[in-house]
Amino acid sequence: MNNNDIFKKLRVALQLRDDQIVEILQLADFRISKAELGAFFRNADHPNYMECGDQVLRNFLNGLIIHLRGTKENPKNPQEILAKNKAAIKTSSATTEKPSAPKGQTASKAPSKGKTFKPKKQEPVVQKVKFNNGKNKKL
Repeated sequence: MNNNDIFKKLRVALQLRDDQIVEILQLADFRISKAELGAFFRNADHPNYMECGDQVLRNFLNGLIIHLRGTKENPKNPQEILAKNKAAIKTSSATTEKPSAPKGQTASKAPSKGKTFKPKKQEPVVQKVKFNNGKNKKL
């Protein structure tokens, strides 16, 4: 397992976006662009793949400590920070799911003249079953 794998796993586990990672690295006085950061998260066989060095991972971990715990003068609660990250992800995904119509146009969709899509009626997963609980009742 190399530094790139560790970096990827931390990004997923903490649910961090690229801009948040850049801010965390800046807390440790380490400047990096989103393009350079994206090169760390690519597949190893991609032409723009770049190995994550020890210095980048070390500064990310130091910045992460400051981001989650805060400083001695201004301590933070890590659980609150993680909850804010989850809330930010939920709100950003909700806004990207429903794109708004451009100004001056309505969001209504014109009916198409082709075949219309009719979803299949789903059968129930569990069918009705008569249980006799081991008793054979004859009427």
